[in-house]
Amino acid sequence: MGNFDENIDRKNTNSVKWDLAETLFESPDVIPMWVADMDFKTPKEVNEALMERAHHGVYGYTIADDELKASIVDWNKQRHQWDIQPEWLTFSNGVVTSLHMAIQAFTEPEDGILIQTPVYPPFYNVIEAHDRTIVKNPLVFEDHYYTIDFADFEAKLKEVKAFILCSPHNPVGRVWKKEELEKMAELCVKHDVLIISDEIHGDLSYPGYKHIPIAALSEDVANQTITCMAPSKTFNVPGLATSYCVTSNQEVRAKLDEFCHKQGFNNMLNTMGQIAMQAAYTHGAAWVDELTALLESHYQYVKENFEKHAPELKVVETEGTYLLWIDCSGLGLDSAGIREFFVKEAKVGLNAGIDYGEEGSAFMRLNIGCPRSTLEEAVNRIIKAVENRR
Repeated sequence: MGNFDENIDRKNTNSVKWDLAETLFESPDVIPMWVADMDFKTPKEVNEALMERAHHGVYGYTIADDELKASIVDWNKQRHQWDIQPEWLTFSNGVVTSLHMAIQAFTEPEDGILIQTPVYPPFYNVIEAHDRTIVKNPLVFEDHYYTIDFADFEAKLKEVKAFILCSPHNPVGRVWKKEELEKMAELCVKHDVLIISDEIHGDLSYPGYKHIPIAALSEDVANQTITCMAPSKTFNVPGLATSYCVTSNQEVRAKLDEFCHKQGFNNMLNTMGQIAMQAAYTHGAAWVDELTALLESHYQYVKENFEKHAPELKVVETEGTYLLWIDCSGLGLDSAGIREFFVKEAKVGLNAGIDYGEEGSAFMRLNIGCPRSTLEEAVNRIIKAVENRR
């Protein structure tokens, strides 16, 4: 299906990951393994559909037709055993955009918004940008595995209007178990806290793990939830700015739609984003299966090589996504020193863990969505840099 070994030169394509790397890391020699997109071509059926549409040559206003909605419904049914209805969909140009809209539509300035840290930096931004209050439920880190402190979670729910769930979790790589989701959902319903669930990595669970949309647990939970999804991470099409929310609660959905319309978002997608999403969801299942198996093997490769050659670096147990969370505390450096080690000594550009909250100060995030040859070069550079420090 996919050619995941092909090395594709992404420089001079206006790539955030590659064309900003020299500026960000102050060196042309750094391998960029930071921002969350992959170095793989999207499935050939997606490219073929885009090229066919381009041959038409007219790019007028585009409607989200029944076929597009059916592809989303079918994908979630087949992939996640989640029965949704076409009328539950609200389209957006990105999950982060949807988070901004939901926060504004359902909370007021100074309201508390709960997040589970360390977590994706825009979660902080969408709260602070609208003068809401960040309330943290720090995840428990033990034996290089993250779990939830439910006593603290419930205590914090009493202070907030909404909870932004990251499922699967970026950056710690947890694919939440059903019982974990059920407990979070039960408590949110009990305390009448809106769940805004970012499930953009939901298709990227490793073999043996199962992503469960939290809204799929029950009707009561669904009524309390806005689920944000997209094909962008799954099929490597974030540049096409295409996502959607699933909201079964008609009153909540109407309020979200009304707010979006008042901000100028009229539930329309760009032409190419729509074409890509429909093609991906219609033809991409086997490609995703191959991708997730590859990512799991990449994770094992990094984990095993660090354990053998660079035990100062410990890869957190990962269950999904193409992002690895690496405990660098064994280097004995502060957060700035850790970043400098990777950039200056290893010549590999990662995301600094401190950006995900103070709980991430001793960590770095590594993007493994690349050909094995690139990954091997990066891992070998890191190991050599660790050995040079001994």
